[in-house]
Amino acid sequence: MRPLVHPSLEDVTVEGILHALSDPVRVAIYADILSQGCASNCTAFATVRNNAIPKSTLSQHFKTLREAGLIRSERIGVEMQNTSRCQEVEQRFPGLLSAIVKAHTIQLAAEATRQKTTRKREKRPARAAVTG
Repeated sequence: MRPLVHPSLEDVTVEGILHALSDPVRVAIYADILSQGCASNCTAFATVRNNAIPKSTLSQHFKTLREAGLIRSERIGVEMQNTSRCQEVEQRFPGLLSAIVKAHTIQLAAEATRQKTTRKREKRPARAAVTG
């Protein structure tokens, strides 16, 4: 097995963080890890935003988050436990992660509102065309 790469705090960059969180699945995974406050295994994220994620793709997402310095992963048996490095990153870039996660939460709320509005419109009966 290859060793897991966890960059030192000095090697964590804003560009790396922004790249890692530019993917909607990765930002959703990271926000969930943050909200749980404890270690989560990879299989807990087999479904993200109501979409099934293949194991190979999920592994790549976790690798990207880990190499950006956002999570710490530890092999325990056949599972990988992931925890946030938010407190460490917060020391280096105060406010960055909380701003990104807050923006993600606002975006999800706006998407949910749009979906509700769209569903309501679809349920309304169509008006009869007026010909004159």
